[in-house]
Amino acid sequence: MKRILNITFIFFLLNACSKDDNVQTAPSIKILGVSATDITEFTDSLVIDLEYTDGDGDIGESDPDKNSLYIKDRRLSEADYYFVKPLSPTGSEIKITGKISVKMKNTFLLGTGNTEVTRFDIKLRDRAGHWSNTTNTPEITIHRK
Repeated sequence: MKRILNITFIFFLLNACSKDDNVQTAPSIKILGVSATDITEFTDSLVIDLEYTDGDGDIGESDPDKNSLYIKDRRLSEADYYFVKPLSPTGSEIKITGKISVKMKNTFLLGTGNTEVTRFDIKLRDRAGHWSNTTNTPEITIHRK
């Protein structure tokens, strides 16, 4: 009986120390909220609160010229990219979860009307190049100043 317990214990230790092959390597994000759904152009800033989870913790860059947060105003053809600093020590492989707040300044109307409605599509890329899911804000109404 003692021998069986020792083998079971060794098996348990080997499994506890091995790398988990089921680690989610692509980050996952979701919208926690926005500061307002009605804003005035050039006056109000829109703050978007995101929650992130990453199985291997490689979100963020040490090089400020590498942008990893993608935010696309649906009224525009091109997205804006933002810098995200490393959210865990470089080289570590740990599961991380946290919150990112993005302050978008100077949201403005594109047309000549007094109001426009848009949504922002958001995704996050880790250092390995994996993209998260895409999430989007609720409708944001922008009013002329």
